[in-house]
Amino acid sequence: MIQINSEFLKLRKSYLFTEIVHRTRAYEQEHPSAKVLRLGVGDVQGPLVPVVIDALHKAVEDMATVERFHGYGLEEGPLWLRQRIADFDYTPLGIHLDTDEIFISDGAGSDLGNITDILALNNRVAIADPVYPAYVDTSVMAGRAGDWMEDHWSDIIMLPCNPQNDFCPALPDETPDLIYLCSPNNPTGTALTYDQLRMWVDYARRVRALIIFDCAYEAFVQDKDVPHSIYEIEGAKECAIEIRSFSKTAGFTGVRCGYTVVPKALYGRAADGRDVQLNPLWLRRVCTKYNGTSYISERAAEAVLTPEGYRQTREQIAVYHHNAQLILSGLQGIGMEVYGGVNSPYIWMRTPRNMSSWEYFDYLLGTAQVVCTPGVGFGREGEGFVRFSAFGMTETIEEAMQRIRQL
Repeated sequence: MIQINSEFLKLRKSYLFTEIVHRTRAYEQEHPSAKVLRLGVGDVQGPLVPVVIDALHKAVEDMATVERFHGYGLEEGPLWLRQRIADFDYTPLGIHLDTDEIFISDGAGSDLGNITDILALNNRVAIADPVYPAYVDTSVMAGRAGDWMEDHWSDIIMLPCNPQNDFCPALPDETPDLIYLCSPNNPTGTALTYDQLRMWVDYARRVRALIIFDCAYEAFVQDKDVPHSIYEIEGAKECAIEIRSFSKTAGFTGVRCGYTVVPKALYGRAADGRDVQLNPLWLRRVCTKYNGTSYISERAAEAVLTPEGYRQTREQIAVYHHNAQLILSGLQGIGMEVYGGVNSPYIWMRTPRNMSSWEYFDYLLGTAQVVCTPGVGFGREGEGFVRFSAFGMTETIEEAMQRIRQL
């Protein structure tokens, strides 16, 4: 009889979004005339910008000819796209990357889960709380989480993020080997400053830990004291892997393209005591388990990394920024305690009258027909908060805020 990976049996039910859908549908069935407005979803709203559409059409036409047809490419991605990323995303920040330090993927989510394939199972993991659920779930699947202890995993070091510490996790008492950081943050909408991120880089170098830095929302950064890349911090190439995505930058949630940076200055310890570069290990993993990102998606990503692509996608992001300000000012105007919404498309709100996250979800759905996301679904520190998303039509945001003001 085959043996399964029993770590999967430890996974807790991924009930957050399925429960949101269930409760919303139940309400709509009981109130068929109600117009429900959804401010909970973290998916972008189309359409793709014209420069991307043109690139997609051209790439499809390439595939229709013998001369320009593209089959298998380099698993790590074509040189022309990796060079464009280095020149367009990093050189303006004063960061030099070699093209063989950049790996093209089908989106940040895949590499966030796959990157730990090259790391030993006995690495101790530290994760900020509240958190994007995939960090925890992939740790459970890999066997690094230990056992569920009613409200936490026995072997994961949780790093509380709350208003008391300005949503910047404090350095832990226990020493981790692997640290997940997300900035700008999903779900809180807050972002780490240069000084806050420097604290973590210095710490990781001191204890020889690895930071997995998720900056999928980098394009939303507006404040000058918030870095766009962890590599803006001196020494970060020695301790950090950065994972980025075109999903929120250019609306590629359905197109699928992202990339991961694994610096050649980054080393880990082998079982025999040797220091080993992580870059060639990740290359070997990619070449074995991945056949490369779609050529069509890669050409679309290339178009984003042009002056015209930058202009058009920034116009789209400006709409989401405007939406975020509508939510932020609307909630502040009725006395709510809110965070985020400046360097991120998410607004994090404390629930009124000591309601639990789910109590407020039901209250808002039942009285204003507005859907948010209960914060407790992102971790223990999320209880008593809800998340609003600025991804949506401005008209929907305006109507939702008007309904909430009338409560």
